[in-house]
Amino acid sequence: MSTGHGTGTAGRGIEIRHLRAFLAVADEGSVTRGAARLGVTQPVVSRTLAALERQLGVRLVDRSTHHLVLTPEGVAFRDKATAAVGAFEEAIDPGRLRHRPLRLGHAWSAFGPYTTPLLRTWQQRHPGTPLELLRIDDRTAGLTRGEVDAALLRGPVDTPGLVTEVLFTETRVAAVAADGPLAARASLSLADLTADAVVLNTVSGATTLALWPPHAAPAATLAVANTDDWLTAIAAGQGNGVSGASTAQMHPHAGVVYVPLDDAPPLPVLLARRDGPGHPELPRLAALAREIVAGQRPGPPSRGNGPGRLGIPSADGE
Repeated sequence: MSTGHGTGTAGRGIEIRHLRAFLAVADEGSVTRGAARLGVTQPVVSRTLAALERQLGVRLVDRSTHHLVLTPEGVAFRDKATAAVGAFEEAIDPGRLRHRPLRLGHAWSAFGPYTTPLLRTWQQRHPGTPLELLRIDDRTAGLTRGEVDAALLRGPVDTPGLVTEVLFTETRVAAVAADGPLAARASLSLADLTADAVVLNTVSGATTLALWPPHAAPAATLAVANTDDWLTAIAAGQGNGVSGASTAQMHPHAGVVYVPLDDAPPLPVLLARRDGPGHPELPRLAALAREIVAGQRPGPPSRGNGPGRLGIPSADGE
């Protein structure tokens, strides 16, 4: 089967095998693993991928790094290739496409208090389509790189080509060293955090210096690349942090105490997808997420005992 593109010559030699080879490489992040998935040799997949790129006249895969990644054109083409292969497979084997795993990315706290209900309810209602929850340390949790079909994100997202929906908002909390002077406070303000450095996750976090007024900015900042390093730095007394409330539940740490913030704006939790054809189960995922939030809204925050004493079922945003 070949597919043409308009009236030009580009794409006239493209066959389903080219698309399947590209999708296998994109899904596996490796030509070698893609070839193993398809049951062919690595040279066959490499030649097939190169032929596809020649036909399209664009580079789909960046081979200049140790870790294979899709180019922006490759990310855009992935959705189109998925739709094309899906339509073909649906025609010859109805229902097959829905059995492909639905990959849901997140950068830290997933769906907060609703994570387990979402996963369990999905498994009960849609056992034929696995829902894979993947943590990816990236501002869009791998969505713009084509590594996931949808993503749970926090804070404003203005990345072009994404469609987002606010599912709920959560309060923000301060994260402070358990043996520090702020840990015993019943609540804190943003100004209370500025005497020391503020630890910012600049790769996947949602907190920036814009959270503070210009005249009241932190004395210093410490940049980290993921939630684990963020927690380690705070526990070591290198600075304070700000996050969404479910971090207390999803990321407890023996050296970190979470304290309510009185004056920080709420943090939106979004469901995001790429604008274009996607996994056929995405509408059902969005509907289930809305249903669970509507039916299981958590009660008001309550402070617990011990590390991470803020017993809040909510979410993240370093």
